[in-house]
Amino acid sequence: MNHWREAKKNVLEAARKMSEKGLVVGTSGNISIRLPNQGERQLMAITPTSRHYDTLRINDIPIIDFDGKSVEGTLPPSIETPLHVGIYRARKDVNAIIHTHSVFASAAAVAGIDIPVILEDQALILGGEIKLAGYALSGTPEQLTNVLGALGNRNAVILANHGAVGTGRTMRDAFTACELIEKTARVYLLALATGKVNRLP
Repeated sequence: MNHWREAKKNVLEAARKMSEKGLVVGTSGNISIRLPNQGERQLMAITPTSRHYDTLRINDIPIIDFDGKSVEGTLPPSIETPLHVGIYRARKDVNAIIHTHSVFASAAAVAGIDIPVILEDQALILGGEIKLAGYALSGTPEQLTNVLGALGNRNAVILANHGAVGTGRTMRDAFTACELIEKTARVYLLALATGKVNRLP
């Protein structure tokens, strides 16, 4: 379907950009977009598992339903599909999800720290502090429970010893969230290194 093609193109372009900007290495990370409902059936386009983004074509992006069943495409969807489904089910305001392994967000995730509200754009776009979701294996119910608890009604979360997730109403919003998570984590770690962090009132 034509509107699916546009969504798949959106996912592919964001995936390539994520890779080019160094927010992931190799085949890591994943991206999805919520599609208009087909009656009762909820659908999304998501990056396939274990594929280099620069080799993907539009038709390589799978369309699946929220039970993980294939609707269009032959490649298996991301191993972290349950995380995307779970966030969409919990957050009706979210239409795009990007999971990155960006360096400074991952450093905060390894340190096991929340990032308090330190920047205005963080407060406005991400919705406040960036909380740490406790560690769990990718694609497990535990991972989803931990992420939903830490995400709340905000647009950013860091995953312990793993990476980060940014959400948004549009793919562009989700991408901006991921770039802002990385910027905020970098600023916070630099400020911590000076021994002084002034939080936003």
